[in-house]
Amino acid sequence: MSHHLSKSGAHKFILGFLFTCITMALYCLSTPALQASTQRLPVTPPCTYQTPTMQGRNTYLSRGTRERCTPKLNLMFLKTHKTAGSTILNILLRFGQRNQLKFALPNSRNDFFYPAPFDRMQVKDYRPGACFNIVCNHMRFNAPEVEALLPQNAFFFTILRDPALVFESSFHYYKKVVPLTWRIQGEDKLSGFLNEPKRYFSPVGFNSYYLKNLQFFDLGYDNSLEPEDPAVDQAIQAVSERFQLVLISEYFEESLILLKDALCWQIDDLLFFKLNARRDASVSQLRPEQTAKARDWNGADWKLYRHFNTSLWAKVDAYGRKRMERDVRELRRRNTEMSAICIDGGTAVEEGDIRDQSMKPWQPLGESSILGYNLRTNIDQKYSELCRKMLTPEIHYLAELGVNLWITRLWGWVKVILPL
Repeated sequence: MSHHLSKSGAHKFILGFLFTCITMALYCLSTPALQASTQRLPVTPPCTYQTPTMQGRNTYLSRGTRERCTPKLNLMFLKTHKTAGSTILNILLRFGQRNQLKFALPNSRNDFFYPAPFDRMQVKDYRPGACFNIVCNHMRFNAPEVEALLPQNAFFFTILRDPALVFESSFHYYKKVVPLTWRIQGEDKLSGFLNEPKRYFSPVGFNSYYLKNLQFFDLGYDNSLEPEDPAVDQAIQAVSERFQLVLISEYFEESLILLKDALCWQIDDLLFFKLNARRDASVSQLRPEQTAKARDWNGADWKLYRHFNTSLWAKVDAYGRKRMERDVRELRRRNTEMSAICIDGGTAVEEGDIRDQSMKPWQPLGESSILGYNLRTNIDQKYSELCRKMLTPEIHYLAELGVNLWITRLWGWVKVILPL
């Protein structure tokens, strides 16, 4: 028995060593290009891109205010991790395609060389002075570089989630690519970490940002800061000034209605299916004491989240609670209609039950916990394209838009041949 355990342990060690080497090699494959491109470009004047007009929708009469407004088409969405950002991304990709808008897309990967701070040279086919309508893929936010790509009237927004839930989701999804977690003993590694986070965490560890204040990190700030540090308050103030709206994942539909109002869009612009969701069995239901520990460990994120949760509900009050309830009901009704039209069986299914390869979502290393959908057959032709796009996972959608995802696909191949 001991001989068997010894061989098993050696096998795991060798696999872990190979995995770490391959991960670092993939990182280095992208890093030289990044390092070669991070030479600071001269400050350019604001974009003067001529935004296309929307056919038949130059103005829109708001039912709430009875005032005419013009739909906003220049958008920056900071897609944070584990916050329902993939669902927002799908909404934006569909909106941009439908209105022939110009996307700033990543190149060779599905993100802008995260975790490096965003640099405009990371944009696919970028040329100095180029201007875009929509920026919406994963990045570590860097305001001046993003602003150089967009007209001055661009609308900036992002989304946050309770950091205890972000931590649980991130820990599950990324633990096999964060070497700091490999030495945690026992089956319940999440509890082991939360019981002694300082024992297992190092700010200089490879991929360690996934373990502490991930939302703060995505926004471009130091994720090792403690909540009482004045720099945290300064960062929250800076986010408030730069982002016109911060959505809250727990109040997703209310957030979308506020976004609709701010952008002068219509309900049908915001139809969605929940993408990149995990099967219930893979979600660790945090006990109250674990939730408290996770929030305490992610103290900067917890302070950030509470601030913008308060601001969201102030906006809901300004919008009108009754009006909000009515509009949320309408959004749910339209989503339910689209679900009946588009989704075979009406619900998400496990990866092994997805028939169409182009509908299979990206999975975490060594697992198949992310759900996807089957498209119904015999869909009315007027809905067929919309249904397909609403159900298409991010990787496949980006490929359709012309992004060369060779690094992402190479990593996918490594995941298949080196399961851990």
